[in-house]
Amino acid sequence: MAVGTRGAHAARDAVEAGIASAAPRGVAVPSASPIAIRTAASRRATVVLWGLSALLLLFLAIPVGALLVRALESGEGWDARAFEVLRQALGLSLATTALAMVFVIALGTPLAFLLARSRFPGAPVVEALVDLPIVLPPTVLGFYILIAVGPMSPFGRTYEAVVGRPLAFSFQGLLLASVLYSLPFAVRPFMAAFAAVDRRLIEASWCLGVSRLRTFLRIAFPLSWAGILTGVILSFAHTLGEFGVVLMVGGNIPGVTRTVSISIYDEVQAVNYSQAATTSLVLLASSFLALSVTHLVNRKAL
Repeated sequence: MAVGTRGAHAARDAVEAGIASAAPRGVAVPSASPIAIRTAASRRATVVLWGLSALLLLFLAIPVGALLVRALESGEGWDARAFEVLRQALGLSLATTALAMVFVIALGTPLAFLLARSRFPGAPVVEALVDLPIVLPPTVLGFYILIAVGPMSPFGRTYEAVVGRPLAFSFQGLLLASVLYSLPFAVRPFMAAFAAVDRRLIEASWCLGVSRLRTFLRIAFPLSWAGILTGVILSFAHTLGEFGVVLMVGGNIPGVTRTVSISIYDEVQAVNYSQAATTSLVLLASSFLALSVTHLVNRKAL
């Protein structure tokens, strides 16, 4: 072991002597410091990361640019029927999504606060059930909902007997499917916002005799407004363009269940790519706006 060490030192000394002899007389040979080596490596890594990020952005920009060009080229070919189809589908989608958000806020806010602040034996099971629509394919989720509310199910038969019309393939069924689908996309940000609230503030309020409801309304909810708003915006944008669930449960009935995403599918099936591109541009703009507002809210909340 000592012989090997002496040999390594001798080789290093020989290399340094060779470098020193090759340098001009009177000129000192600089040695690279560890800090300089790490700085150079960091710069190379930064360049590589920027290059990969630019390739990814280019990959994302190509389809967006193609969609913009196609939509602008098709503007002159639109007629009254095309505008009416877009207006009808967009109005139905906005109405369904807005009503779904009302139920999502009413149901998701107390559920998220309970899961974030309470510890009970069945909490993991409840969280798994709430998150299930995130991992399930939309068509599978839509099929399960259709089986649950269809005319052959007890719930579906009871609803039809009371209301006089089936729940499936109706606006009410479409609304129910939208609520179930969008709920976990709002509950998760809600839970993160409530978990970030200092528990000592809530316990201090309880010790002062303030009820749990007033504590929630005056402390927990105001301190969590950014996360709640983020969840609502993301859930709204995600539900606005949903396709699989709404098609399975609501079908494709113009003026009743034909949403924007189904309208795009119909136009593509009819090889009417111009109108499909313009309708897709509406969803693209709404999604971009929703994400921009979300990032702005999160930055201001920091």
